[in-house]
Amino acid sequence: MLLSLSSSSQPEAKKFHVGGKDGWVLKPSEDYNHWASKNRFQVNDTLHFKYNKLYDSVLVVKKEDYDSCNVNSPMQKMDDGDSTFKLSNSGLYFFISGNVDNCNNGEKLIILVMAVRHKQVAPPSPERDLAPREVDPSTLVPMAQAPQKANSGAAKRVDVSFGVGVVIMYLSFGAGLV
Repeated sequence: MLLSLSSSSQPEAKKFHVGGKDGWVLKPSEDYNHWASKNRFQVNDTLHFKYNKLYDSVLVVKKEDYDSCNVNSPMQKMDDGDSTFKLSNSGLYFFISGNVDNCNNGEKLIILVMAVRHKQVAPPSPERDLAPREVDPSTLVPMAQAPQKANSGAAKRVDVSFGVGVVIMYLSFGAGLV
């Protein structure tokens, strides 16, 4: 059974200041893509670009124009020196400086916006839960236990059921510990 939580549980949109205290400049103290890799961008978050409008601008471009620093066909141009861009969809966004020399010298940025996910309560997925984990046997509460054979020191089988998925755990206990 899946339970979908209401959209009111969506996290609030965040405002990210591109370049931090440096802003959108040719040589920031931290590379823009390194900065972006340390953040998680969600749909409806905004990017704030602060720059000198006499010498620079921000262009939203296609990947090909990002790679070649083509400033001639932007999808959007921001040139007021204090620009905000809303990340309205999931996927990749490509930003370059409107000054081709600045772009060629690294003033460019790729943003990955995470896909919208509705929070759901679901049973564990075997694919997701394959990683081995240490389990404290005293914390296990089996829902059903297979018949046990009187076999001293042998492994005992415990079937533990979670919702739709069934996880079978083989726990080896010393004789008489269960």
